[in-house]
Amino acid sequence: MHIDWTNFTPWTALAGGLLVGLAAAAMILLGGRVAGVSGILGGLLRPVRGEVRWRLAFLAGLAGAPLLYMLAAPLPVVEVDAGALALLASGLLVGIGTRYGGGCTSGHGVCGVARRSPRSLAATAVFMGAGFVVVYLLRHVIAEGAA
Repeated sequence: MHIDWTNFTPWTALAGGLLVGLAAAAMILLGGRVAGVSGILGGLLRPVRGEVRWRLAFLAGLAGAPLLYMLAAPLPVVEVDAGALALLASGLLVGIGTRYGGGCTSGHGVCGVARRSPRSLAATAVFMGAGFVVVYLLRHVIAEGAA
């Protein structure tokens, strides 16, 4: 494992984490809603009167945040070392996981853990553990076997 110390950004990561926490807290305190992206997006698939505008505003904020960030600094370069098929399969698996898990990483990992929800604590432990196992298998078992 290699840590790229020249691109290690603890202060911007801390600022981002604080902004996510403040936004999640504001959403639950002011709107009584959990900031779970899959639930917010899913709510647009079966629109309910009075629910569409805030959901669209939330998603517009997610999409617009990088544009706002670009006013202050250049966006970091993103490198994806996967093909289209792998990305499609992983997106499908994440979608299935959010459906079976009753929410996504933002809903469970950020909001649910903060509320000490037993269901969210269990879901977060499961998806974090699954992520650790998959990365280990792909990087250390399968990659070494292919070399």
